[in-house]
Amino acid sequence: MVLFNNFWNIFKIPELSRKLFFTLTVLIIYRIGVFIPVSGINIDLLAETMKSSNFVGGFLSYLNTFSGGALQQCALFALGISPYIVASLVMQFASMAIPQLEALSKEGEYGRRIINQYTRYLTLILGIVYSSGLLTYLATYNLVLTPGIGFKLFFVLCLTSGAMFVMWLGEQISLYGLGNGSSMLIFAGIVSAFPQDVLRTVLQVQEGNMSLLVALGILAFFITVAAAIVYLEKGERKIPVHYARRVVGQRVYGGQSTYIPFKINNVGVMPAIFASTILSIPSAVFSFLANYFNWEALSLLATDLSRGGVMYNILTFVLIIVFTFVYTSIIFDPNELSQNLKKNGGFIPGIRPGKQTADELDKILTRLGLVGAIYLACLALLPNILQALVYMPFVLGGTSLLIVVGVGLELSSQLEAYLLESNYAGFLTSGSRIKSRAAR
Repeated sequence: MVLFNNFWNIFKIPELSRKLFFTLTVLIIYRIGVFIPVSGINIDLLAETMKSSNFVGGFLSYLNTFSGGALQQCALFALGISPYIVASLVMQFASMAIPQLEALSKEGEYGRRIINQYTRYLTLILGIVYSSGLLTYLATYNLVLTPGIGFKLFFVLCLTSGAMFVMWLGEQISLYGLGNGSSMLIFAGIVSAFPQDVLRTVLQVQEGNMSLLVALGILAFFITVAAAIVYLEKGERKIPVHYARRVVGQRVYGGQSTYIPFKINNVGVMPAIFASTILSIPSAVFSFLANYFNWEALSLLATDLSRGGVMYNILTFVLIIVFTFVYTSIIFDPNELSQNLKKNGGFIPGIRPGKQTADELDKILTRLGLVGAIYLACLALLPNILQALVYMPFVLGGTSLLIVVGVGLELSSQLEAYLLESNYAGFLTSGSRIKSRAAR
C-alpha cells in the first residue's frame, strides 16, 4: 500500500508526470517500429537461419537483443540504437586522441553541440554500413525475395532512416523525458523479451524438458545477481572536504564540512555496452568470411568469439575493465576537481591543496575504478557461465542484465529526486530516499 501511494505521488507533480508520459510515448513509438517489416525479405526463413547459423552468437544476435527482436523480423528499426552507440564511442575516443576535438570538448555547450553533430554524421555513415552488411548477409542465405539494385537501395534507405529516427527518439528522451535516451531504448528492447522468455521456460517445464528445480534455481540466480548489482551500485566512498572560514565584509563564508561521494561504479553500464558493441564486430566479420570462403578455421574462430565462447568471455572481461578506466578518465578530471576545491577554499583534511589533492583524488579513483571494473566484468560473465553449465531456453547475457538493472536504478533515482524535491516520500521508500551504502 505504501509503494502504491508513493507511485501515485508521481502523478501529483505536473513536470514529473509530463516527463514520464513523454518517455512512455516515445517508447511506444519505438516498439511500434519494431513490428513494421521491410518488404522483400523472407522473414520466416530469416528467423530459422538466425537460429541455426553462427550469427546467433555474434553480430546479428547482438543487434537482435538490443533492438528488442526487430532484426529477427527485419523491421524498420532493425539496427536499433547500435549505430549511434558505436558513433558515440568513436567520438569519445577521438576527443581524447585528436587535439582539435579535445579542444572542442572543453568549450562547454558550444563544443558539445559540434561534437554531437559529428556523432550524428558518423551514425548516418555507420547506418549505411550496417544495413549494407545485413543486406549482404541476407543475400548470402537467399533470403531476399526480389534481388536487384532497386531493392538494395530501398533496403539500405529504410534501415538507415530507421536508425537515424531511433537516434532522434533517444535524444528526445534525454531532452524532455526521464533517463538517458539511448539507455532507455536499449532497456526497452531487452525487457520486451522477458515475457517470452518466461513463457518459454514454463513450456519447457510442462513438457518435461527442464526440471522445475532447475527453473527455480535459474530464477534464484538472476534475482541474486540483480540484488548484487543494486547493492554494489549504491556503494560509495565519501571523501571528507572542509571549507576554510572567510570573512568578506560583514559576512562569514565557509567553515563547513561536507564530502565528495565517489561510487564504486562511477560510470554506470556504458563500459558493458561498449564491450558488447566492440566484440560483436569481429564475430560478424569472421562469420561472414567463413561462410563466404567456406573456411573451417574462421568458422571455429567466429564461434569462439560469439556470445558464450571462451575467447568472448575473456575479451569481455578485459574490455570492460579497460573501458571502465577510460570512461572514468573522461568523466572525472582530478586536476580540475582539485582546482575547483582550491578556488572555493575547500581542502581534504591532511592533504595540501593543489597537486597533492589531485594525486590523492586520482589514487582514490584508480582504486575504486579497479574494484568497480572487476565487479562489472564478473557480473557480466556470470550469466554466460551459467548458460554454459545449465540448459536455458532463453539467452540473457550478463551485459543485458547489467543494463536492465543499471538503467532501472538510474530511473528510480531520478524519480526519487523529483519526489523528494516536492516534499513527497521517495518512490521506493516510505519516507526517506534510498540511502547509499558508504564503502569503507
